[in-house]
Amino acid sequence: MDKFVADESVDFRIVKFLRESGFEVIAIIKETPGIDDDEVLKYATSINAILITEDKDFGELTFRLRKSNHGIILLRFSGVPIHERNKKFLDVLQKFEGKFVDKFTVITTDKIRIRNQS
Repeated sequence: MDKFVADESVDFRIVKFLRESGFEVIAIIKETPGIDDDEVLKYATSINAILITEDKDFGELTFRLRKSNHGIILLRFSGVPIHERNKKFLDVLQKFEGKFVDKFTVITTDKIRIRNQS
């Protein structure tokens, strides 16, 4: 099963829900709050974890600046109630288990896009 690091931008209720659902999720807000995006990416990569974020800046770090990473999941659920976000995200994690490594994944309420980083 994949290991995850949740960026500070991720609603902690999502982190808690994923943990309760059996996923290993390290929360930056609890471990090393305040570190910059580059350090978050380096940390997640160093422990072979998929980064979960709601911050679009990680797309720039990945595609424009070519920063190495183990995989990124960008959540785009603005205005969606937390229980719907949790359900949608859990459904995607279960359906595509093992397919997030070395990919940049964008999850919205109505679609999932998993793309290679190169």
